[in-house]
Formats: sequence, structure tokens, C-alpha cells
Amino acid sequence: MTQLQGVMPALVTPVNEEGVFQHAPYERLLERVYAAGVDGVYVCGQTGEGLQMSLNERKRAVECAAGYSGRGKQVIVHVGASSTADAVELARHAAAAGATAVSSLPPAGHYSFEEIRAYYELVAAASDLPFLVYYFPSLAAAIRTTEDVLALCRLPNVVGLKFTDSDFFRLWSIRRSGALVFNGSDEMLLAGLIMGANGGIGSTYNLIPESYVELYRSAREGRWQQARLVQDRINEFLSVILRYPVNPVIKLLLKWAGVDCGACIPPRRSLTAAEEAELRINVAKTDLGLALLNVSVAP
Repeated sequence: MTQLQGVMPALVTPVNEEGVFQHAPYERLLERVYAAGVDGVYVCGQTGEGLQMSLNERKRAVECAAGYSGRGKQVIVHVGASSTADAVELARHAAAAGATAVSSLPPAGHYSFEEIRAYYELVAAASDLPFLVYYFPSLAAAIRTTEDVLALCRLPNVVGLKFTDSDFFRLWSIRRSGALVFNGSDEMLLAGLIMGANGGIGSTYNLIPESYVELYRSAREGRWQQARLVQDRINEFLSVILRYPVNPVIKLLLKWAGVDCGACIPPRRSLTAAEEAELRINVAKTDLGLALLNVSVAP
């Protein structure tokens, strides 16, 4: 459990038009992020479109990530599903495949806190792996208070959570309890680290993993001014990315950077030709975007 810390890209998942997992580009993506020095990966989450994939294709992605990841690297598998039985099956598979931890979004729908707690209790007990719950108020309004979060963290096998919110006093309070916390908002990673987060899990880590590694290491070493400068550069890049649907943009930028992970799974749309042209120009106006694309734009 002490190794569960650091920078964890929430990997996109390469699939073809039939939704079949694509092994080769996934390995190229894993090679790319590990070369940047990340501490592990978060597999088949929202960015990885796990909820849109079949159980079999999700299992293939997990097996690839676990098989490729080297010693000391963390593989956290998102096992959330439309049914508790499927989530339990995926958690057991993750353990058998060699994952180091499992995680899940709250069940989708209007559930009470007691129902959400019961879901997490069953899924966390499905394997002996450390388990991370997911605090995301816009997805599960029934998890209302810090005590609600701490009650989930006291469940057997639960060691902490992914925290996607801007209430950093709550993050601080949760960390004070001893629970592990991974910051979930890419544009606010530094704020989360200042308030005690153990690391970050994020979608744009796929694109600029080196920057997030630099930010995290600077923070760990107490070089807060340098960390703030890195977050500034990241946010200039994100200010362009966030003008568009995020998942299609990430896959498109990866394709332009040489790692073709295909399109997103329907019904999520791709960018229009006009959006693609605008995106390429605007991304290349940022330092990180220019480095990612290795292109120049005429003034």
C-alpha cells in the first residue's frame, strides 16, 4: 500500500470500430508514459471508456497493462460496471491478472448513501487487493460529507480514494485520517499536493506525462515555486484542450503524436474537421502543445 503514490495516467484504451481492444497501440502508449517516469497507470476508467466496453475487452486491456508494467509500477484497475456482479467479476480478474489495486466509480444512478456503501463493500471484498473508492460529487450526490467519505474508507480493503473536487479542505481532512488520496483534477494537481494528496490520476497525463512527473517531483522536494511554474504551463495547455470534448481530443492528439488509439466509442463523437484544424493551431501556440506535436505554426 505504501507504493500507491505518485503520477498515474488514466489511460485511454485503443479499440477498433467494432469496439475490440487493440494490443499494439496500448503497448506503445504504456511505453510512452513509463518512459516519462510515471509511477503506474489507471486502467479502464472514464478516460479509458471502461464502462462502454464489454467485460471481455476490459479484461484484455487489464492483462496487457499488468503484463507490460515493470516491477515497482502500479496498475490500478477501474472495475465499476452497470451491475455489482460484473464489478465483482472484474475485481477478481484484476487480482488474477496481477494488478496492484482496484478502484470503482460509485454505481451509476440515483442511489442512497447506504446503497452506495453496500456496493463498495461487496466490490472491495471481491479480492484482497487495496481498493480506492471514487469521490466525485457531480456523479454521486449522495456522498455528501467528509464523514460519508471516511465511512467508505473504513470498509475492509479500502485504503483511500480518487478525489475529483475543488474542496481541498475536505481533501486535507481525509488525508488527516490516514486514507490515501489521489487528486483527480489535472488543472489543480498542485493544489491537491499542497493539501497532502499522495499523487494524481488524470486523463491529460496521457499527453504530457513528463510535465506531471516534474510537477510531482518538485512538490515532493519542496520546490513549490518550480511546481507552480510547471502547473502554469500545464494549465495553458489545458485551457486549449478543455474547449473541446476531452476524450476525443486526447485520442486525436495522441494520434498526431504518433500513438494512434483510434476513435472514442459511440455515442461519444469525434471532432469535426473544422474543430481539428482549430485545435492543431491553438495547441501548437502553447509550449507543451508545440513539444507534443513537434510542429511549428506561422505567426
